[in-house]
Amino acid sequence: MNKEVIRNYLEINSLKDLNEVKEPSDNYTLNLLEPINFQLNKFFYKNIGKKHQWVDRLVWSDSHWIDYVSNEKVKTYVLKNGDDLTGFFELIFSSEKNEVEIAYFGLLEEYQNKKLGSYLLSEAIKKSFVDNIIRVWVHTCSLDHKNALNNYIARGMKIFKSETLKI
Repeated sequence: MNKEVIRNYLEINSLKDLNEVKEPSDNYTLNLLEPINFQLNKFFYKNIGKKHQWVDRLVWSDSHWIDYVSNEKVKTYVLKNGDDLTGFFELIFSSEKNEVEIAYFGLLEEYQNKKLGSYLLSEAIKKSFVDNIIRVWVHTCSLDHKNALNNYIARGMKIFKSETLKI
């Protein structure tokens, strides 16, 4: 395949720059995944990523997943509607750089296009700005959901790098 993909890197440097979106309704809850559960990370990665060509982790063994989610720098948050899984995000904290990467972020297909992504991203950014964090960043590409880039920009993130890849 010889397809052109545009990858954008975005950042936000202060919580005051966040254009926050309020919680959608009382039925939705967002919680840190405690205890860790690599099966949930794997589930979200496979089910959200299948339409967006998330492929790098598909080869991971269960022990690789366990090692990843067990890393104290990785935090996973899960959004639920009642008891139903809705979406997630993974944050990777770097105390050396005082920054957080939103590593993976998304909603299951049946919950997309309902403005939940705006809320989930607002929360990901808010939960990142702790303990002297001065930068939250993410990358997205043209294979991701059609509203992904606009959502990041609407929340107050700014593009700091773009590149075109051939895949």
